[in-house]
Amino acid sequence: MSNPKRYTVTAALPYANGPVHIGHLAGCYLPADIYVRYLRQSGKDVKFICGSDEHGAAIIMKAKAEGVSPQQIVDKYHGIMQQAFTDFGISFDVYSRTSKKVHHDTASEFFLKLYNKGCFEEKETEQYYDAEAQQFLADRYIEGTCPKCGNENAYGDQCENCGSSLSPTELINPRSKLSGAAPELRKTKHWFLPLDHLSGKIKDFLLEHKDWKPNVFGQCMSWLDAADGLQARSMTRDLDWGIKVPIEGADGKVLYVWFDAPIGYISATKELMGADWEKYWKDDETELVHFIGKDNIVFHCIIFPAMLMEHGEFILPTQVPANEFLNLEGQKISTSRNWAVWLHEYLADFKGNQDALRYTLCAAAPETKDNDFTWKDFQTRTNSELVGIYGNFVNRVLVLMNKYYEGVLPTPNSLEPVDEELLKEIEGTPAKIAASLGKFRFREALASYINLARMGNKYLADEEPWKKIKTDGERTATIMYVAAQVCGQLSQLGDPFLPFTAAKLRSFLRLPLLDWDACVSRELLPAKAEIEKGDLLFEKVEDEAVELQLQKLKNSKPNEVEVVEKDAVIEPVKEEVTFDDFSKMDIRIGTILTAEKVKKADKLLQLTVDLGMEVRTIVSGIAMHFKPEEIIGKQVSVLANLAPRKIRGVESKGMILMAENSAGELTFAQPGSQVDNGSVIR
Repeated sequence: MSNPKRYTVTAALPYANGPVHIGHLAGCYLPADIYVRYLRQSGKDVKFICGSDEHGAAIIMKAKAEGVSPQQIVDKYHGIMQQAFTDFGISFDVYSRTSKKVHHDTASEFFLKLYNKGCFEEKETEQYYDAEAQQFLADRYIEGTCPKCGNENAYGDQCENCGSSLSPTELINPRSKLSGAAPELRKTKHWFLPLDHLSGKIKDFLLEHKDWKPNVFGQCMSWLDAADGLQARSMTRDLDWGIKVPIEGADGKVLYVWFDAPIGYISATKELMGADWEKYWKDDETELVHFIGKDNIVFHCIIFPAMLMEHGEFILPTQVPANEFLNLEGQKISTSRNWAVWLHEYLADFKGNQDALRYTLCAAAPETKDNDFTWKDFQTRTNSELVGIYGNFVNRVLVLMNKYYEGVLPTPNSLEPVDEELLKEIEGTPAKIAASLGKFRFREALASYINLARMGNKYLADEEPWKKIKTDGERTATIMYVAAQVCGQLSQLGDPFLPFTAAKLRSFLRLPLLDWDACVSRELLPAKAEIEKGDLLFEKVEDEAVELQLQKLKNSKPNEVEVVEKDAVIEPVKEEVTFDDFSKMDIRIGTILTAEKVKKADKLLQLTVDLGMEVRTIVSGIAMHFKPEEIIGKQVSVLANLAPRKIRGVESKGMILMAENSAGELTFAQPGSQVDNGSVIR
């Protein structure tokens, strides 16, 4: 949609069974907030929707663990999460909760509409039952070994290690989380959404969105194109906590949390907009954008759109910019081991320094692959980039302005080429950032923003107004005028990324927040404008603060066995080749779109790879090292001019390049940052 009338932007509803950590923030809430702030500043009609997901087995399990009622759990964590989001500047228009009456009514009406249209299949199936606890087990009450990656703690609906969507009966050695006993299968009745019959409509919908991020589109297509395809999925559960199934003969049953939760976006919009809510969900000129993590792709790109299609009155998502996972100090974030950085604890330890974390998480965002947060990187980015470049530049401008001109911006004199170059950069940066944000490239957008501060800092250091003031007052006035324009632009374009810092800087410059288009200017501060001296924008992060955080993590997993690395055995270099031999190889960057196992071949994966100029099929012997769903969306190096050959009946056109360590483990030879498909490695 080229020019929508309005935007409905959602961020995944977090489970109200624990606080929010940095993985949540980096995964969807921070990029969503950056995008929404940009849209608002661009004058767009946008509603930013979120709320607590307060149903499902995860809530009941937490309540049992803490010895309280489910309502007490959701009340407690709803408040903690909402406050953390507010403190970090996540600017929701509404942060609702699925326990509210408006949501129960909306979800019940939605289910009834589908039920009355005959959209569900009523089935009696076998479901796991815990004889000791005397109840049927919802998906999250069952743990076992994932059949796809071998993780021994996979849930009955999903493996959080590999991200695979599962059903309880697929688990190997299942066990009840209530009693620890092996559950037994018993018959029970439920209502299923026939995704198998809807797969054609779903595929047509997805093929309209090939512009989605490769990890999103590729993962969806791999589900659709899998050998067994999509399967009917139950939309009800045997539980006593949740929204009661609103039909006769459904006693003791509630709506499946993944049927109920996405409808929370709709009910929250109702709560926010009242009678005016429909245009944000039913008008074809509204763009619907879901920000999620990669573990929610199947629900937002397949199940929820299928529900909306079957209902018939709602628009479908136009973008689903899902991020990958953020790790912490080289390990997967684990709430059970307390291997996490909780937002409310960060705020207690780093008071008033929210933007430093926003900056680091955006700069290290897992946009195309899993990425890592380290406290050392946080310290380096804060001290070197925010304090040393951005803060240092702004502070010197403000101090010198008040020292030389009593805080009144001087009138510039003749401009030199170096001034014109910087003013042109000021004028062009809004368009650069806008182009990146329009493609959901938040790291790229942030880099353009901080580069403006870097250029301003270099300009000031090169021109040395503190020296020129003694010999050339006219030149000094021009330098300070140009430097002040950089500060003005930073105060405007920083609002999406660093809202607290940008607001503080605008107060020093006595500027309002301007419309984004108005920022396409080389003079945001006119001559004679009054500028305050202000104070420091950022604080350094000391070594002691980092050591404290690392010690907290170390103390959080006292029983974990320390891994000692063995001496690596390096394979000797092969015999020499000439440069001409090397130059014959055409090595390109490509993105894996789909991946599936080759039938009757344990070691082979069949990949489709986008090489920019074309999409190719490549068969690669990496199935013993990678699961298909793990590698979709990854950028890889491909030997593109290798002669095609048939492998197990499939023509393979190219070779994926890998690195192998002494233990025989493989890793992809891939670029350190996102580059264009088809880029040549020389």
